[in-house]
Amino acid sequence: MREPIRTPGRIQSHGKLMVIDPSSQEIVVASENAREWLGRSIADLRSRTITWTATSSLRGDPVRVDLDGVSYDAVTHSVGPLVVLELEPLADASGQPASTVVDAIRRLGAIGTVDELHVAVAAEAKRMTGFDRVMTYRFFDDGHGEVAGEAAEPDMESYQGLRFPASDIPEQARALYLTKLSRAIVSTEDAGSALVALDPDLPPLDLSQAELRAVSPHHLQFMRNMGQASTVSFSLIHDGRLIGMITCAHRTEKRMPLLLRRAIEVMAAHATLQLTALESIATLRRDLSLQTRRTALTADLPSSSDALLTLVDRGADLLALVEADGAIVSIDGVSRSIGHVPLADRSRLLSAIGTEPFATNEVARTHPELAALVSGFAGVLVVPLGEHGVLVLFRVEATRVLRWLGDQSASNRDTPLSPRRSFSEWQQSVEGTSLEWGAVVEEARELAQEIGTALDRRGEARLAQLALIDYLTGLHNRRSLVARIETALADGESGAVFFIDLDGFKQINDSRGHETGDHVLRVVADRLTGACRESDLVARLAGDEFVVFSAQLSAADSVRLARRFVERIDQPIDTGRGPVRVSGSCGFVELRPGRTATQVIEEADAAMYRAKRAGRNGISR
Repeated sequence: MREPIRTPGRIQSHGKLMVIDPSSQEIVVASENAREWLGRSIADLRSRTITWTATSSLRGDPVRVDLDGVSYDAVTHSVGPLVVLELEPLADASGQPASTVVDAIRRLGAIGTVDELHVAVAAEAKRMTGFDRVMTYRFFDDGHGEVAGEAAEPDMESYQGLRFPASDIPEQARALYLTKLSRAIVSTEDAGSALVALDPDLPPLDLSQAELRAVSPHHLQFMRNMGQASTVSFSLIHDGRLIGMITCAHRTEKRMPLLLRRAIEVMAAHATLQLTALESIATLRRDLSLQTRRTALTADLPSSSDALLTLVDRGADLLALVEADGAIVSIDGVSRSIGHVPLADRSRLLSAIGTEPFATNEVARTHPELAALVSGFAGVLVVPLGEHGVLVLFRVEATRVLRWLGDQSASNRDTPLSPRRSFSEWQQSVEGTSLEWGAVVEEARELAQEIGTALDRRGEARLAQLALIDYLTGLHNRRSLVARIETALADGESGAVFFIDLDGFKQINDSRGHETGDHVLRVVADRLTGACRESDLVARLAGDEFVVFSAQLSAADSVRLARRFVERIDQPIDTGRGPVRVSGSCGFVELRPGRTATQVIEEADAAMYRAKRAGRNGISR
């Protein structure tokens, strides 16, 4: 059953509470220890300061007042049309540390990491309050928390790094911490002082914003079991979420002055800003590093002749990028393994896993149908590579030891609903899981997206290349040749164009078959390419016609290169149907201004026919 923590009907008895109806100035609700004022006018308190505090629009800031010879910190807040006046007796400040919130914030500003800041915040709060133990908590997405920072007396058992379940700070309590930035519990032995209303039919008073709100018996027992007599907790809030807390605890009863609580609220707000800023900086640095590494991994994919092999060759970088033990990459129906992967047949495994994205660090529980196929592995992360395939990441099963704030089992409770009896460190071994994927899920998705984009670009580049490349020989085609010569003519480059036609090639096709003829064409293409410089362009126009453009070539060098072409071609060629021999006739012309690429090619073609008429297997210009 949910406890009415917002309307407990009681306050902590070290203070007094009165509720004033502004329209009549009458006290309509009072705590039992201030019952004598119920039904009387606020003027009867005979304190101009209290009257001013209760009627002023100023809310939340404490004001020093006197009542019946006792000094109090007075603070007000509104509940609907009513004004709630709380009075806390001044705490003894004689032994109070002298450190100020300004000094603390200045020192905290020099801290450069999140973990160091958590510890430093705890130390500063302990220095300012003198409490025996101060802890900072961080909360995780599932609600459980961790003691992220601690400062405690030397004789106290350390809780640093211990986890606690979400139920230690229930959801309704966390909701209160979003609107009430601090919560002081002065005594775990205090039964509280009941609220008394002038009108018995008045609804229970909402004490959500009250400093003195009484404490649930369950929580008081929780505190006693932890050895705490007094606590004060402060909210760490970012973007409307409770991301952590600062909790000060003392083994004997100790009151923290209201003004000091307000000061630490300021420090808590500053610490929250600094924590989130440091986390953002760390995230930004990590994102920049990951982006640089992803770019390096995928840079060569668009131009790679075998994208899958390129990724496999860089497998160590890929695994490091996604913090995985192994991976299977499947692209266009072909797959390869990287690193340590399950022993199951790869095709069967990929078929079972599919291409729909999912992530798990305990596959036996979430996907039992895969358990037998991934023996020894507990973590599986699947991300699609666009329309090209899928990337499957694996993490091995690893026994993890979780450190908890007290034994979480039923043996450490009097009843299933009771708080834990002991809060000494309790270690839990978790098997059948891998390390959680966490932020790697999104990072792997971004990597897969970049791989997919690179494969798209590769496909586009190959289509563009096919438009300029002869499919049989891999040489440039007519379009590519014409474009290169036109550029040379426009730029005023010198050079020569060589037109080569094979002699007797038709007989090879007719007698040995087209498969042999295609082999001969590929061999001739290789020989012509081997005779050229890297800057030269070798093209196949059609059939057995080849054209070479060579820039920055003298007339004498043109003759030598033409002869080299003919000599290279005129060598035996091994085929599946025995050796064959073919020769070539070569005509060439130098580039001249005023010509087009088509005219230059036609002139070289004409020169080639002169070489044929002169007896073939020769050159002409």
